[in-house]
Amino acid sequence: MRHLLPQQVWALLQSTATPDSPAQPPLFIDVRMEVEMLYVGRPPGVEHVCWYEYPELTPDAETFSTQIERLAEGRKDRTVILLCRSGQRSVHAGLALELHGFTDVVNMLHGFEGDIDEHFHRSTINGWRFDGLPWEQM
Repeated sequence: MRHLLPQQVWALLQSTATPDSPAQPPLFIDVRMEVEMLYVGRPPGVEHVCWYEYPELTPDAETFSTQIERLAEGRKDRTVILLCRSGQRSVHAGLALELHGFTDVVNMLHGFEGDIDEHFHRSTINGWRFDGLPWEQM
């Protein structure tokens, strides 16, 4: 598993977004719970496949990996970029994908909201939003 900073993920997504690119673009997957994605925000164009959902809060690695495989059209060599709130859940989801046979998994460090600061706030130290990358909120 590779670990990239949000700016590096953005650059990777931009470099593969051209119509002239022969390679399939990476799958960009938000693994947070649906309520997090809807109310906190998300990068535009990201696919949502939750690692776990409320109220169980228990991952189902097999179901998760199968959903990603379907989005990848069976191509386990396709680059899959995972993001969560802080970059921790996405590590576990990435390990599950690797066990399922995926060969190019990327964990986005610091996630969408980043680490907690001394006041217990996020998006003030690092993360996708802190870096000023595009995002939308429902």
